[in-house]
Amino acid sequence: MGISQEFQLSEPSKPLAGYLKNTAATFFGIDDFDHYRTLKAHVDQSLAQTLSEREHPTSGILPGELLKAFQPLDLDVPLNDFVAALEELKPLYLDHAILFHHQDYVAHLNCPILDVSLAAEHLASALNTAVETWDQSAGGTWIEQHLINWLAKRAGLPEDADGVFTSGGSQSNMMAMLLAREQAFARADSETPHQRLARYRVLCSEDSHFSIQQACMLLGMGKQAAIQVPCTDQRCMDVSALEATLAGMASNGEIPIAIVATAGTTDFGAIDPLVDIARLSRQYQCHFHVDAAYGGGLLLSKQQRQRLAGIEAADSVTLDFHKFAFQPVACSALLIRDTAMMAPLAHHADYLNPLEQALAGTPDLVNKSLQTTRRFDALKLWVTLRTLGPDALGEMIDTLVSKTARLGEWMVNQADIELLAAPSISTLVFRFHAPRHDDDTLDEVNRQIRSRLARSKRAMVAATRCQGRQYLKFTLLNPRSDVDQLAGLVADIVAMGHEVLQQMQSSR
Repeated sequence: MGISQEFQLSEPSKPLAGYLKNTAATFFGIDDFDHYRTLKAHVDQSLAQTLSEREHPTSGILPGELLKAFQPLDLDVPLNDFVAALEELKPLYLDHAILFHHQDYVAHLNCPILDVSLAAEHLASALNTAVETWDQSAGGTWIEQHLINWLAKRAGLPEDADGVFTSGGSQSNMMAMLLAREQAFARADSETPHQRLARYRVLCSEDSHFSIQQACMLLGMGKQAAIQVPCTDQRCMDVSALEATLAGMASNGEIPIAIVATAGTTDFGAIDPLVDIARLSRQYQCHFHVDAAYGGGLLLSKQQRQRLAGIEAADSVTLDFHKFAFQPVACSALLIRDTAMMAPLAHHADYLNPLEQALAGTPDLVNKSLQTTRRFDALKLWVTLRTLGPDALGEMIDTLVSKTARLGEWMVNQADIELLAAPSISTLVFRFHAPRHDDDTLDEVNRQIRSRLARSKRAMVAATRCQGRQYLKFTLLNPRSDVDQLAGLVADIVAMGHEVLQQMQSSR
């Protein structure tokens, strides 16, 4: 496939070609805007060429194969030519970049991105706005704060709720656990906070995100502080098991400081029983955190919003817009029930955000963030909402949920497919399953199916383990996905599974 005529660039004239070879002294601004526009035109051409040439979501290349292309490169010897640099980039990156917008990409929680969000991302990057202080961002500060207020209202949090944009769900979860720890420190009686630290516990489900354990480690409590509560057959946190765990902690000298409910687990999209967990959090005076990095998209849905009932009782909420709102990476936020809870995050430096500036009412966002320099990630979500509106995003999410349910219903009736659980949001965990073959053999077959799919460029699917066994996973985040096309991919998986089995048997 060729590049459409509108993306064709004429050969640069000699003066322009020479200009492209002297980029070191050129900076973005009105004086050199024509130069920048020429550079961007070449980038657009490279993108158009990549999109028109690539027919699959992956090139199938292996790490060692691609590494060979980097070995002769010497970063001490520049090309002194932007066009040459783009041409060099083609075999290093563009030819092998994973295409998340492709319908045969159904692996991880990577969504296709909206054109309007990408355009806004470009605007924010060009102006290089940093949002940590008012004197670096001006309107960027109020755009982020206005979005935080709107999101908190969507979640049903009170008027004095607050929050901040973050680098992703892992950082949001860590900030929530940090605030939970600080609240626990403030409640310490005769003991010093650090004497109690080793006894602090955070409860989460066995299917919760690993960042909860990571946060406990980074915050000095140790990974063992994250107590994983068993899940029900529906892959939700078992409330009875949670209650029993909480009841037994006092006798062990353990102090529960937070309960983390997941609204949309990574593998199953399961939503923990938020109302019941909120009740237990209040009973045991625990910080109630809802990790809605994935399932938070249901806040935008008119059809599915009720499934997040109970989120309004949360002390903190994690949201990832680069998972469910079709935004470029990264675009995430942490919502906090009470702005006063964020006080431990504030540190005042005379050279950046002096205390007198805060007392005078200057809204420096660094006062509630773990990051100092921070990109203006809120702009792309703002422009998306102002252009399309939240209902449009909600309808896309409803489409994903509906299509996933339809595909799941079809898969249940396929003889050689074992669907582990009915879909909750937009993930399907399953495996190729042939009768009269033991689980160890089936584990190996499913491992080989995934690697062969990628190597042959046919598709990108994810893998996971559940109950000690190997499974495949579809993650549907593309509203344009075609159910019949995905059913065809499942049929190819079955055919590939039988082929792998036959080869394994003949090699014995």
